[in-house]
Amino acid sequence: MKRVVVVGSGAGGATVARQLQGAAALTVLEAGPEFRPFGRDLGLVERLRSTRLFLDERLIRLLFPSMRVTKVSDRMALVRGVATGGTTTLATGNAFRCDEALLELGIDLGPEFAALQADLPISTAHQARWREPTRQLFATCQGLGLDPRATPKLVDQGLCTRCGRCVLGCPSGAKWDSRRYLDEAVAAGARLDTGVSVERVLVEEDRPASRHVTGVVARRRGRREFVPADLVILAAGGLGTPAILERSGIKTEDRLFVDPVLCIGAPWPGGHLDREVPMPFVVSRDRYIISPYFDYLSFFFNKAWLRPRQDIVALMIKLADTESGRVSNTRVHKRLTPQDRENLAEATELCGTIFETVGIPRASMFQGTLNAGHPGGTLPLVGNERKPLHPDRLPENLYVADASLLPRSLGRPPMMTIMALAWRIAALCRDRLG
Repeated sequence: MKRVVVVGSGAGGATVARQLQGAAALTVLEAGPEFRPFGRDLGLVERLRSTRLFLDERLIRLLFPSMRVTKVSDRMALVRGVATGGTTTLATGNAFRCDEALLELGIDLGPEFAALQADLPISTAHQARWREPTRQLFATCQGLGLDPRATPKLVDQGLCTRCGRCVLGCPSGAKWDSRRYLDEAVAAGARLDTGVSVERVLVEEDRPASRHVTGVVARRRGRREFVPADLVILAAGGLGTPAILERSGIKTEDRLFVDPVLCIGAPWPGGHLDREVPMPFVVSRDRYIISPYFDYLSFFFNKAWLRPRQDIVALMIKLADTESGRVSNTRVHKRLTPQDRENLAEATELCGTIFETVGIPRASMFQGTLNAGHPGGTLPLVGNERKPLHPDRLPENLYVADASLLPRSLGRPPMMTIMALAWRIAALCRDRLG
């Protein structure tokens, strides 16, 4: 039986592993450990904030080892999950289909989205349980003609306790994340190795007419080892995959989107947005979305948020940013462009209008920490690659199954789109394996 190595266990990697199991001897390599939800007492963390010990967002790893933060230009914090399940464990369980850029290339993932829709617990039933501030904000957006829509969620409402800690790891198991697919693959015989960081793929040099990879070079507990493979699928995320390719001598594009997020906070005594489902509804504009969201990164590290968490209401702005930026071997380079800043200013003004209409003065509003968690676009698919979903620069038996392939920023949570893309890639790999 042929050997397949999947690098990463997030949305793309877990989907590929689940769909390929049985077609090959499958190994999933995950750089992080087994995921554990944030289990600390938030009241204690709230008291510790006043000591000003939390000065840098990168210290989040001390509170929550599964979350990593990288700082880039503009003091932007890039957030990702490094554990089984990848960043899906820190996502808010949103089930958006946002594949417009792929459709423009002639890549129609309709059958894959339909399969996921039938396979996953997607609903908007959470709307019946919204708290009063959320209902007021939704009605205000309707009154302003902003056409808010309830967010489809990957959440079992029967298990949801409305703790508001989706982004810290769901403690009740109500929120779906890619560990479900990973568990299915392992139960069917796949091997999962955690704590294994892949450095590069090994490309066979004596076959110039048809480049071929023979496996991956990885580090396990400080020791380098070679993992042989007949087929390798990189799904290490929008930052991890291009770094592996660069170290392997495979050039990626000098471009990067990250979907920047800025939360505009305001006082709402006793509002308890911290115990609301994150992103319960979305207002969609041309280059950004707005949604209620309690920003724990700002709550932990931003001095403007030094007030009781139950008294803070916030609106998230998520930008569809330009693709200026790049990922090198060890560094991420990213800066907002003037157009990005113009769009962010427009969105901030709209948040102010929404709050004012609810009755909150603009003077009482405060900004959160600029952050981002949806990197991609460093290996964008082009028109002639729409059928194989295989960039020409890659060796024939090396595939990518994550946001690196997306042509441009989605400006919306990409998990479902990545999974649909990975589902199609898994089918192509299965055909290749015979």
